[in-house]
Amino acid sequence: MSYTVLARKYRSQTFDDVIGQDPIAQTLKNAIKTDRVAHAYLFTGTRGVGKTTMARILAKALNCLAADAPTTEPCCKCDSCTAVNIGDDIDVIEIDGASNNRVDEIRELRENAIYRPARSRFKIYIIDEVHMLTVSAFNALLKTLEEPPSHIKFIFATTEPNKVIATIQSRCQRFDFSTIGPASIAKQLKFILKQEKIKYEEDLILPLAKMANGSMRDGLSLLDRLISAGIEPLSASLLEQYLGCPNSEKIWNLIGHIGESDAAGTLAAIEDLISTGLGEVQIVDSLIDYMRDLMVVKSTGPDSQLVILTEQQRKRAGELAEKFDVAALIYNIATLEKLRWAVKNSDTSRALLEASLLRFTLSEHFLNVDELLSHLKGGPRTVVSSPTGIPGAAAGKKKVPHAVSSTPADEHQATSDEPGKTSEFVDIRSIKDRWPSILKLLGPANMGLLSSAVPSRFEDGVLTLEFGPSNYVQKSMCERNGRIEQIETLLSEQISMPVKLKLETAAGRQTQTESGATPPKTGSQKRNEIINDPAVKTVLMGLDATITGIEED
Repeated sequence: MSYTVLARKYRSQTFDDVIGQDPIAQTLKNAIKTDRVAHAYLFTGTRGVGKTTMARILAKALNCLAADAPTTEPCCKCDSCTAVNIGDDIDVIEIDGASNNRVDEIRELRENAIYRPARSRFKIYIIDEVHMLTVSAFNALLKTLEEPPSHIKFIFATTEPNKVIATIQSRCQRFDFSTIGPASIAKQLKFILKQEKIKYEEDLILPLAKMANGSMRDGLSLLDRLISAGIEPLSASLLEQYLGCPNSEKIWNLIGHIGESDAAGTLAAIEDLISTGLGEVQIVDSLIDYMRDLMVVKSTGPDSQLVILTEQQRKRAGELAEKFDVAALIYNIATLEKLRWAVKNSDTSRALLEASLLRFTLSEHFLNVDELLSHLKGGPRTVVSSPTGIPGAAAGKKKVPHAVSSTPADEHQATSDEPGKTSEFVDIRSIKDRWPSILKLLGPANMGLLSSAVPSRFEDGVLTLEFGPSNYVQKSMCERNGRIEQIETLLSEQISMPVKLKLETAAGRQTQTESGATPPKTGSQKRNEIINDPAVKTVLMGLDATITGIEED
């Protein structure tokens, strides 16, 4: 006797047996109970989720000979039910839409539809992959589908409903089959292994269920391949050996090296994975899945039900999640998704993969924009650490400590407890006189931003700088990313006393119209101001970049 694969042997026989499609099964059962069965149904969903199985169950329920009327519980033993199960019933005609997609074949179907069923209540047409029909074939079916004889039922199944023309869809009751969750697939796999009396290890089930990717048929096909290996008990190590599934411990090890900023360890971990026969795209896909789990664990905790992991994997994920922050993981996942296409189409895929993962690993050593501006002009370089995986994410947020260099006399004066007292040697006039030379000592980046500002007041250790109305970009950049604290520190060193900054817009210098209102600037004027800004020019030159768009706050 020939062997029957698991996907056929354990195919659902009744509505209650269907895995993961309870709402659809319940709706069809209620339609049968209330005698409201439609003349045409459209079942949509990805492969292996139960579309054709549900169509056969509905056919058996409508035509079961053991009942006097359509029933929600077909017997699965009568001639009609057994014939439907093997696809050989004279009144339930299954058609492959891919190989019978021409208009002549649909016309033949339409001509035969007028004849009543031979022994059953209904003549039922099940057309699989109906989206493969030509437009002419669809149009030939329209009239019959809209007003079929009372003894005719149509059930269409497709994985691509967008290719089914709207006039067909409007004549059908549509049911969208969802992908099946890993937990439901894992439960069914355990049941089948027990029925087949095959020994297995617990750590096999969840990885195998996740590999099914929401398809029960795919899960059973993978299980069939493992069983064919003839090794018992079935273990997770067989997934790597026979199904090409990456070893989870090696993936965790790679992510751990990335989190620890270990460049050598990262390269060694990549080599370890590739040496087992994995391709670069498989490694990228695995990293996306595992980093997604880390992102969820970091956001919701290791006990979250949003991740399907064993207890040991949850513990490991919790430990690794501490090496990252959520923003870093989001960046990594988005970058890996873009990398996937590039690696798949590259002739140097390994070098591209290694370079990208080293980018994650060494992210804190890359320059951010503030450092780049200073570095390009020969100014001092400030080391700013960023969260692992996001280059420059913390750039500018690390405040520069107030290190004031002063003479003993100035130090005594600067630390005076009398409120409101300022240095007798420093006033607004002296600051204005020295302002051009002070700007040069603040560094190229700060000089570019403050060149459009004018010192207006110096009271109680607070220096007020006024920007012209057209210099809102420079003022905004000074107020962001901790730059104002950096400028305060540098000013304190130059003036030899603690200084706080206050930035204002000089409203009095605005150009007035006859009505007294400021004329609004056009988008072109605003764009030109930004493009001609010294700081922006420096960044563009250093990065060899061009401006593609400008967004206003």
